Amino acid sequence: MIELSTLTIAQARTALDEKEYSALDLTNAYLENIAKKDGDIHAYLEVWADSARAEAKKADEMIAAGKSLPLTGIPLAIKDNILIKGRIASAASKILENYRASYDATVIEKLKAHGAVFLGRTNMDEFAHGSSTENSAYGPTKNPRDTSRVPGGSSGGSAAAVAGDLALGALGSDTGGSIRQPAAHCGLVGLKPTYGAVSRFGLIAMGSSLDQIGPLTKTTADAEIIFNAIHGHDANDSTSLPDTTREIKKPKTLGVPRAFLASGVDPDVLETFNATLEKLKSAGYEIRDVDMPTLPYGLAVYYVIMPAEVSTNLARFDGIRYGLSVPADSIGVVYTKTRGAGFGPEARRRILLGTFVLSSGYADAYYRKARAVRSLIRKEFEKAFMSVDAIVLPTTPAPAFKLGEKTADPLAMYAEDIFSVPVNLAGVPAVSVPSGTVVRDGVNLPLGFQIIAPQSAEATLFAVALDVESR
Repeated sequence: MIELSTLTIAQARTALDEKEYSALDLTNAYLENIAKKDGDIHAYLEVWADSARAEAKKADEMIAAGKSLPLTGIPLAIKDNILIKGRIASAASKILENYRASYDATVIEKLKAHGAVFLGRTNMDEFAHGSSTENSAYGPTKNPRDTSRVPGGSSGGSAAAVAGDLALGALGSDTGGSIRQPAAHCGLVGLKPTYGAVSRFGLIAMGSSLDQIGPLTKTTADAEIIFNAIHGHDANDSTSLPDTTREIKKPKTLGVPRAFLASGVDPDVLETFNATLEKLKSAGYEIRDVDMPTLPYGLAVYYVIMPAEVSTNLARFDGIRYGLSVPADSIGVVYTKTRGAGFGPEARRRILLGTFVLSSGYADAYYRKARAVRSLIRKEFEKAFMSVDAIVLPTTPAPAFKLGEKTADPLAMYAEDIFSVPVNLAGVPAVSVPSGTVVRDGVNLPLGFQIIAPQSAEATLFAVALDVESR
């Protein structure tokens, strides 16, 4: 019997190559677990059992021929906003309920070349709008660590699949923390790569200048394996970075923006964060305070720029070209009825807010000022990285909260992103790694320790994250 609760991608790779079990055996073990447990968790919107078994058999043929790659035969879960040819990709929205992708996202092409196994598509906040995976048109996902709580969002389905032993790894997307935050709430490693390091071609866009695809895994080593498989230049993505090799020295100095930590973080979360810093100090790291006075404005800047881009990106879903279409006597009424029926409350809220900040008379007051502050945040990161190798923060200000606790208060929900959104605004990479637990209602809930590095310095993230894991 395969022990899924402790299995990692690296361990599975060794076991598969040494013929301890087959890729089909491994895939069947996950499919059986999904059948047993996902009724309570709701990590998946659709499970592809037949095709997963077929992919596993092909993977076994690759292994037998001595042609295995790092992800050959590895069962993965894919967020519902990443296109797989012939598969429904709904972004957890009614407006795309029956949309089938006509091509593979670049990351899917790369995973297919590895011979990975796709278990199914995972639940998410509609169009990635949320911090809890409660905004899905198909119902919320629950946190496997405590099913009365959220898994985080918007990649909560992907995080719950890995944390609940329903997949060995998963892909999510991160616009303002949507990989790192659910990783923290579910006790996983979640990587948000440098903007442009992983192709966005085939990702249903939320905020085009912010979105990045990345992995959710049990360990840093596993996150690095998936990142190495999916990153690289893509001519289909105009924002894709060129392939370059950046030589990274062993990181020695970590920066802490202490003033930013006064922004509503729970006392025991801050205590756990400081305890992790002490462990890193004992491992030989120098901890320095860094002055980044613009960071507290990141949340406000994000919630101007992101809705503006949402408003633009979701304008294409009009009931005419693809997706849901509600018949009416005039084209204007078709637009109105289709968008009213197809979009949920949070999507509508962000469309309205984005349209407002871009409208005549308000663009100067809001959108252009937000872009100017975004530029300041980028420069603050650049300046800080001149004196430290990486910057560290808690991933979230609190552990996973109860289902329904914040749904009536959008501002309280948005505040969950305070430590994660500056990373997306600056376009730099960051990773969340588990760093202890805090107790809520008698349950030990996991926390995340966030490491932020300069552009294209993912190797720095992995080095520090491994040291956090080993302490």
